[in-house]
Formats: sequence, structure tokens, C-alpha cells
Amino acid sequence: MPTSQLSVYFFAQAVVIIVASQLVGRLAQRLGQPQVVGEMIAGVLLGPSLFGLLAPDWQAALFPKESKGTLYVAAQLGVGLYMFLVGLEFRADHFKQRARSAVSVSLAGIAVPFLLAFVLAPWLCTIPGLFAAKTRVFEASLFLGASIAITAFPMLARIIHERGLAGTSLGTLTLTAGAVDDAAAWCILAIVLASFGGSWSGAYTAIGGGAAFAIFMTTIGHRLLRRLARHVHPGVPLPNSLLATVLALFASCAFAMDAIGIHAVFGGFLLGCVMPRGPLAEKLRDSLQPFVVVFLLPMFFTYSGLNTRLDMLFDASIMGAALAILAASFCGKGIACWAAARLNGESNTDAMAIGALMNARGLMELIIINIGLAAGVIEPGLFSILVLMAVTSTVMATPIFNWVMRRRVGAPGALPTPA
Repeated sequence: MPTSQLSVYFFAQAVVIIVASQLVGRLAQRLGQPQVVGEMIAGVLLGPSLFGLLAPDWQAALFPKESKGTLYVAAQLGVGLYMFLVGLEFRADHFKQRARSAVSVSLAGIAVPFLLAFVLAPWLCTIPGLFAAKTRVFEASLFLGASIAITAFPMLARIIHERGLAGTSLGTLTLTAGAVDDAAAWCILAIVLASFGGSWSGAYTAIGGGAAFAIFMTTIGHRLLRRLARHVHPGVPLPNSLLATVLALFASCAFAMDAIGIHAVFGGFLLGCVMPRGPLAEKLRDSLQPFVVVFLLPMFFTYSGLNTRLDMLFDASIMGAALAILAASFCGKGIACWAAARLNGESNTDAMAIGALMNARGLMELIIINIGLAAGVIEPGLFSILVLMAVTSTVMATPIFNWVMRRRVGAPGALPTPA
């Protein structure tokens, strides 16, 4: 397909993706859900699960196979920049409060999902369409465990902030536990990607290189980045040259992580974490967030949706696998975190709120499974199951949390809906 024709497809796809994301996102808000949940669903609807089912010729004409490479690049740029923005929101001071309870909740939210994953993986590896033939049982167990253990940290932080719970005991505990859970899941995913293919030489390079990169960024890199903050002042627009510098640094970090065999999103997230807080972080967020969230991120959701085949769930063996994975996901994460919180002296309502929020997977799940699909670890059947799990767990999180908070002593009667 000629390059000029690819651009025509890309802009036509962009129109449909933006309009669909906004419409379904607004509908989700009316139903009491965050807009991002609607955008996730819109991505699935534009794929073969609905659009391709109702109008297969139109869907194939709008999203031809040859154009998916361009959409993939835009999707990766969007999710990479979004993870950079998530890193800007990351607060290390949460780790210094409620450490014991948070670590207990985190360990429970990691240990139980991985235990269930190691129980299920040997059986799942025998079902066609789930894991790639060259994926070993150990790798399958680690990948499935990371997928079940992941938490929608950005959404979790957003709900807690908009409920006015950011400085409370509940908010601090949940944020800390969610951050630890996600960090562990990403580390496990890095190990799976590095070892996939049977050669640990690549694993050593990836793990060693990733560790060295993280140490450099959190020490020397952090000190060097402070110099950028000196050129930013409150009430003064962010200089274009400074924005260009940060974007070049983002691209460099993403390239470094891809080059050593991990993934670009790690580089973007780590850069955001070490970026100096204050006016620089605020202005970067103000400059990048609208375009990333409105234009680029929905392309990632749609690219995920194009790879989602919910019709595969009608196969008896895959349906059985889906039910087992969904049960393991909801029980293994939510109930484990609730029980750990209760054992650490939290009230039943607070423990239920923690379990509800920690059980949401959201965008983080989609990132992990897209990486797994691109790396050839999983196949479309498991990808579709995990997309379904990501959407349903995220949809359930807000109403359960709202219901629990209304029971909580002293909680406001009316709770705003996260945007």
C-alpha cells in the first residue's frame, strides 16, 4: 500500500476513533463510570467483536491489515506518553506512610494471583488459541500471574483524588499497595519478555540493563533533570525548547528500554517518576495530557480492540478457560486484598473499598497483554479473555467502591463520578 494511501486511512481512522471514544465515554459517565472505561469499550466495539460482526465489509475497508502498522505506532506513542504522565503523578512519599499494612495488602494481591496462575497455567497451555506453542509453562504461569495481579493504578489514583481521600489513611494505604503491586507485575513481565525464546543471555541483558538504567535515572539522571526545573517559573508558559528537550528524553528512554529487550513504556514511566516535581511537572502535564488522552490513547484502545475476538469465547474450551480466569482474577485479587487489610486491623468497609479498587485492571492490563501478544507469548484467544477481564473488573470497581463508601461512617452521601 502506498505511503500516501496509508495517511488517508490513518486520518479516516482517527475521525472514527475520536468520535466513538467521546460518544461511548460520555455514555459511560452518565452511567456512573469513568470516561476511560467508555473509551476502552469503544475500542472493543470498533473491532471484529461488534463493528466487524455487524458490518464486516465496512470494518475491513476502514481498518485494512496493511494500515495497522501505522495505527500501532500511534498507539505505542500514546501509551508511552500516557505512562510518562502516570509517572509524573507518582508520589514516593506514599511509601513512607502505612508501610506495614500496604506491604501486606500488596503481597496478598501478588501472591494469591500468582499461586492461582501456577495452578491454572498447565491446563491452559493445553487449550489451543491461548498461549503460543513455544511458550513454556513457567513463562505462561508468570505472564498469567502478572496479568491477574496488575492494578489500574492511574484509575485508582484518580478515584481517590476526586473522592478527597488522597491524604487519608484509606487513600494512602490503597495508593501504596497499588503502586507496589504494579511495580512487581512489571518486573515479572520484564523477566518473561527477557527469557522468552529459551535464551537467558537476552534475559541477563534485559534485566541487568534495566536495573542499570533505573539506578542511573533515579540517581544521576534525577539530579541532571533538576537543571531543567530552573528554567520553569509559575505563571510563565513552558518554553518550546524545554518541551522539545523533554520529548527527546522521552524518546531516548523509550528507545533504550526497547533496545535492551524490555518495552518502551518502562522508559516513559521511569522518566516521569524521576522528573522534578513542581511547576515543571505541572506544565508538562498541562501541555501533553489533553492531546495524549483525547487523540493518542483512544488509538491504543482501538488497536487492542482490533485484536479482540469475543466470538472466540463461544468455543466450549475457551469459554471454560475464560470462566476460570475471571474467577481467579476477581477472587484472587479482590478477596485477597480485602482479607489482608482486615488482618492488619482495617475496618470491614475500608477493607472492602481497598479490595474493590485493587481489583480494577483497566489500561494497565491492556498494556501488558498487548506486549504479550506482540512478543508472541499469548494468542488471540487469551488476549480476548484478558480484555474481557480488564473491562469487567474496571466497570465493577466504581459502583462497588461507591456502595462501600456510602456505608463508611462519615463518608459524604453524594460521590462525584471520576472523569
